[in-house]
Amino acid sequence: MKAIRNSAILALGALALSACATTPEPIGGAPGLQVIEGDLPPPMASDLYASAEFGGIRPFDTLMIDVFGIPELSNRRVRVDANGEIGFPLIGNVDVSGMTTAEISQKIAGRLKGNYIREPQVTTNLVSSENRTFTVYGEVNQPGVFPVVGEATLIEAVATARGLAEYGNARDVIVFRTVGGQRMATLYNLDAISRGAYDDPRIYPNDTVVVGDSDARRLFDDVVGAATILVTPLTILLNR
Repeated sequence: MKAIRNSAILALGALALSACATTPEPIGGAPGLQVIEGDLPPPMASDLYASAEFGGIRPFDTLMIDVFGIPELSNRRVRVDANGEIGFPLIGNVDVSGMTTAEISQKIAGRLKGNYIREPQVTTNLVSSENRTFTVYGEVNQPGVFPVVGEATLIEAVATARGLAEYGNARDVIVFRTVGGQRMATLYNLDAISRGAYDDPRIYPNDTVVVGDSDARRLFDDVVGAATILVTPLTILLNR
């Protein structure tokens, strides 16, 4: 009897979702917000590379830093970490996220001046830029920006952020992506993926994964029930 009742619930959820998919309607009082059934489509090339214009130093960029006349502090090749920081001798960690190379040179010189070097002359150059990153935040143990290595999946992305935090909800995981200039969001259930209810979706550069965040989850509250998400992912089209 219990199995029959669960099957009926799932069937009703699938029918409700099918209705949403065939007749997209505004939801949550936001004009133009539409619901579609299924997974996020992959981004287009223009979506992956549109953000490549220089907007300051980013996580995983590589820098070359020289302090003129100080061999021990010259030809220092450093990589920006996930928090936007670099480590440099004598002065420790330096936050460089979003800064230009000239601003970084000035900041390092300011930290070195007086205590270590009278008039430091610092030069910073960008050696390589790593734009293939995704972001994970919310109820995870280590939120941050991470490099896309190979063909990453959603479960791997959450694992990269050290997994769910103590109060993280595996049923409320949202992926934000821009496809053809259209901003989209899809609600996933990690437990359902683990059980094989549907495939573990691929994570692309520039994706944002949000775990157990009430503001993000509120986007779906009017259109998804507890049973529906067990059947298939649910995607909404956000206003541009």
